[in-house]
Amino acid sequence: MNPRVLVIVNSASSGPRRLGTWLREKAIDVDEVVGAEQPLPASLEGYAGLVMLGGGLMPDDDDRAPWLAAERALAAEAIDRDLPTLGICLGGQLLAHVAGGEVAEKTGPIERGATPIRPTAAGRADTLFAALGDEAPMIENHQDMITRLPSAAVLLATSAAVENQAFRLGARVRGVQFHPEASAADLARWDDAALRGEGRSLPALIAAAERVHDHNTAASRALIEAFADEVRAGVPV
Repeated sequence: MNPRVLVIVNSASSGPRRLGTWLREKAIDVDEVVGAEQPLPASLEGYAGLVMLGGGLMPDDDDRAPWLAAERALAAEAIDRDLPTLGICLGGQLLAHVAGGEVAEKTGPIERGATPIRPTAAGRADTLFAALGDEAPMIENHQDMITRLPSAAVLLATSAAVENQAFRLGARVRGVQFHPEASAADLARWDDAALRGEGRSLPALIAAAERVHDHNTAASRALIEAFADEVRAGVPV
């Protein structure tokens, strides 16, 4: 029987995309739950891993997203069990929030499109983040940010504008601000008018992401495959 990973979709328009494909190629069953449409499981019993995706919300935005309370409980369970976990963008912010860090809305530098991510010394020694080498381009789309990591967290990666790009809690729970599941092609669905309002050009962002597509895909895939290996290693034989 294949190990199962729970993937929580916080925005119905932003599913796991290539992340789901890569996990399935590693013989992992992916159970997608869209928070706005389906109840989240009461616990992580039976799951060998957890992925929490992004969305335009804050970690405690319960009025707009009532499922977040259940998601926070699952995140706390994953931290307590040191279950292989990957929190992406909102998912990473939610991990930081649950573990005692601070997340602020619309407070940091805006990062859009392909952004160089640099592992720290701890990141280069990390099983997943070694995949990024000295630096790798990753897709970003945020202004909300983690302003303070939990005291127990280990910083794994930074960007030029935002320090807290990736962190680890325990040995196997990780949060990232960037989107390894997203590629240059996904930028075509972004709001061109909103980007122009920020003084940005969507065609320019797409072109820049396309120029680093191969590097981005290789690093993203290696990171997700390392996560898959960690999931499989934690399943009793």
